[in-house]
Amino acid sequence: MEVLSTFLFADFLGKATWLWILFLGLVVLLLVFDLGVLNRKQHEISVKESLWLSALYIAIACAFGGGLWLHLGSDAGVKFFTGYVIEKSLSLDNVFVIALIFSFFAIPRRYQHRVLFWGILGVIVLRGLLIGVGAALVSEFNWLLYIFAAFLILTGIKMLLAADQKPDIANNPLLKFLQRRLRITDDFADGHFWVHKPDPLSGKLVRYATPLFLALCLVEFVDLIFAVDSVPAIFAITTDPYLIYTSNIFAILGLRALYFALAAMIHRFGYLKYALALVLIFIGAKIFYSELYGKLDPTISLGVTFALLAGGIIASLLRRGSSGNSDSGNLAA
Repeated sequence: MEVLSTFLFADFLGKATWLWILFLGLVVLLLVFDLGVLNRKQHEISVKESLWLSALYIAIACAFGGGLWLHLGSDAGVKFFTGYVIEKSLSLDNVFVIALIFSFFAIPRRYQHRVLFWGILGVIVLRGLLIGVGAALVSEFNWLLYIFAAFLILTGIKMLLAADQKPDIANNPLLKFLQRRLRITDDFADGHFWVHKPDPLSGKLVRYATPLFLALCLVEFVDLIFAVDSVPAIFAITTDPYLIYTSNIFAILGLRALYFALAAMIHRFGYLKYALALVLIFIGAKIFYSELYGKLDPTISLGVTFALLAGGIIASLLRRGSSGNSDSGNLAA
């Protein structure tokens, strides 16, 4: 019993081991519930189901953040929620690209959840590695924060200048590499990533990749690219690996659940990308301010992030409403 108690309360990356076990156990339960109960049979997820599932994930994340607030203090609680909001908002651009990937491969909606589910497993591992390496480097070389800050500001400026450009899926280097190296079938094989089919020349059964596997690889690649932005951004809020990792994973889990609703309406928010770019620029500037003049109150970061995102959403809706009225007027004329 004493050995168990020592293990549970031992320090691991700045927090007691039991806190890490609690979080990872909760993530496993959510994934098992999602795959084994809600989506045991492949089906087309409706916008209504997507919204309800997302609300559940948001409620769980808020409850978890509230528990951290009570156990670790208000400062940790505010940093968790700030990281959660920033990660969730930056991941919205991810939804747009994933929707383009699914459209490129013409993947039916009933198979899209399967790609997203297995994609999240790779994200959990990938983000853990990036955050672990980042935390170790920042603790050893604090000046890296300045590089993170400059990178975020430059990325934000680049997003502002290229907000209307769409990624070229067909010429993606990873896709071209996979197409050269793998046998690829045209059908979706009832939702499988791999299928055995006769070789056209020898007649022997050989393994073929399906378009679902190619989509999965590109989704993971996209997350790696976006992680380069989001991981440095969260380090601007806190360097605590536990708060960074938990807020990251909860945001990604919730966004995957919300994907089917967002994918249907993301085109309505034309100014959202500009708001996300301004968030990156603000976070980068915050690092410079904090390092040169002292730490900025976390509630200010949370408030500014909310304000920028709300401004982007409201501006998009107002523009759409004005455009709709104009269209109606033209039709009437």
